[in-house]
Amino acid sequence: MDFTHDAIERAKRVKLIILDVDGVLTRGDIFVSDSAEYIKAFYCRDGLAITVSRKFGIQSAIITGRQSPPTAYRAKELHIEHFYQGKLDKREAYKDLKAKTGLTDEEIAYIGDDLVDLPIMGQVGFPAAVGDAVPEVKEAAVFTSGFEGGHGAVRETIEFILKAQGLWADVLSSFGVKPKGDISNLVQ
Repeated sequence: MDFTHDAIERAKRVKLIILDVDGVLTRGDIFVSDSAEYIKAFYCRDGLAITVSRKFGIQSAIITGRQSPPTAYRAKELHIEHFYQGKLDKREAYKDLKAKTGLTDEEIAYIGDDLVDLPIMGQVGFPAAVGDAVPEVKEAAVFTSGFEGGHGAVRETIEFILKAQGLWADVLSSFGVKPKGDISNLVQ
């Protein structure tokens, strides 16, 4: 995990996390069956983090360049509030999302991995990158996960945000786990 000095302060303001799909929620591999159906692998721990963050007041959104029935299914399964697909230029979807939610740039996080993510990363208050993102995306990020896309990068980023907001003890308690020791400064 790598983050800039002000990443904690920026994470405290996050009310919405926007996710890319290929290379962020998945490894970036696209499998096509003999019947031309897309097959994607999603990491379950990322899904749990999305679900948990929603319970603690943080909305989720997907903006992806590809049209994909498996992605639509996964978004529905995780109750992701805002879903945009087939948006290679993601700026119009971002503008629409801000209008629908009434949130400011500073209240929005974006997790990306490739060049198509840079326009939105330059606008949001908390731009984040997966561990195997291209160098330009890592440079634009205030937080870079130690995990690759599709292998826990979303989970780690969401945990960072929840910890920065002082919610981690509540998250653990919601699973019947009593936090051990002082966890007030977990992200520092």
